[in-house]
Amino acid sequence: MINKAKFKNRDRIRKHIRKNISGTTECPRLSVYRSLKHIYAQLIDDTKGNTIVFVSTRSKDLQDSIKEIKNKTELAKLVGIHLAKKAIENKIQTVVFDRGGFRYHGNVKAIADGAREGGLKF
Repeated sequence: MINKAKFKNRDRIRKHIRKNISGTTECPRLSVYRSLKHIYAQLIDDTKGNTIVFVSTRSKDLQDSIKEIKNKTELAKLVGIHLAKKAIENKIQTVVFDRGGFRYHGNVKAIADGAREGGLKF
């Protein structure tokens, strides 16, 4: 049985965060989503409604690196580093972090640390 209250609570927190955070072309929003198996991160321009860069643990270009790593936190950090590389290729230096209603802890924090390590500024 699915705990509906858990999803409602996360959705309420996510809406509260999105009220105050918005991405632009110069400073897009780094949105994070984590499922039980995978982690997803994307840079979004909210003024145009476009996704600029998207990276996840399911990405084809990460499959070789993922086979070597068994820890989910290290996978999340790798996703953050890869996202930062792609963002810098698209001439994006600064972002606004959107944790998507998840706690800034564990895998979500690892993505943020990886993005900072890759060269993005929050």
